[in-house]
Amino acid sequence: MPRPNQGPYLKFVQERGRYYIQWSEVGVVRKRSTGTSDREEAQIILADFIREKQVREQPKGPADPTQYLISDALALYAELHAPTTKTPERIAYAIEALLDFWEGNTVAEISKQTCRAYMANRERSNGTMRRELGVLKAALNFAYGEGRLTRVPPVLLPEKQKGRDRWLTRREAASLLNAARTASGSKRLYLPLFIVMGLYTGARKDAILSLRWQQVDLENGLIDFLPPGEKQSSKRRAKIPIPNRLLGHLKRARTRGSDLGNVIHRDGRRLKDVKHAFSEACVKAGVFDATPHTLRHTCGTWLAQRGVSLFEIGGWLGQSNERTVELYAHHHPDFLKSAKRALER
Repeated sequence: MPRPNQGPYLKFVQERGRYYIQWSEVGVVRKRSTGTSDREEAQIILADFIREKQVREQPKGPADPTQYLISDALALYAELHAPTTKTPERIAYAIEALLDFWEGNTVAEISKQTCRAYMANRERSNGTMRRELGVLKAALNFAYGEGRLTRVPPVLLPEKQKGRDRWLTRREAASLLNAARTASGSKRLYLPLFIVMGLYTGARKDAILSLRWQQVDLENGLIDFLPPGEKQSSKRRAKIPIPNRLLGHLKRARTRGSDLGNVIHRDGRRLKDVKHAFSEACVKAGVFDATPHTLRHTCGTWLAQRGVSLFEIGGWLGQSNERTVELYAHHHPDFLKSAKRALER
């Protein structure tokens, strides 16, 4: 999470033999040389710096992009919006990377060309750079919404990587579950349940691992993957009825858990990840190129293959209709059937 700004202060840097003004900005320590080793002179320079900073940061109504720094937009976003999100540290990491390239530039200098230059300079995966530039885009829109900017230039994002259409056949799923059951050690207590929950609920890995028994209503057969008091994020967590085949597994697991404990646990402690254990089970089962997320995609694919409407699939998985159509429409038995019949007449 970004460190709070304690205000500018003086620090003598022995190696340089002079005083520096130091302050925290969006979680990053900033320094500026006073050019002097005299403390009284440095204090005067510090006072001028603080006065200029206050004048610069004071809102004066919407500013033209040529008069508004990108760093100011990012700082505003970090201070007012990041703390309201579930993962403010991810925003902080993105802002740190963005400032390395954009600091000192105004919003008007954002263009397709400069965004491409950022990508070339950053040299990270498309997914990473898309997230970082997405934070820049969100920060600019936030500044506009707060009345700090008159307009927002478009931010060029890298192309979204196409997801793999990897799902498990019924035979693969059975082999994987059997391998998890026969695995040695404490894996027997949580891995089979994790796999069954992934296949029957389609919930994301983190949603399953963070699920507590207070979110599971065994009597009425409901699971609410959104923890009490939390707001929905872009990765929505659904509330769904419990399929009968999953209900029995949960009832047995409930005897090993506590009222407020996690559904998936090892010796009462929440698991941070199941990647390693899942990978071992895949090797043992002869299931290749699969990850825990494959369980979610398998659930959506099986539902589509059984003719469930795409609207209901989206509701079950907690995702948008657009994303559901993109991922599962081609698995549906009615996929483009009307168009095909029309052309065959």
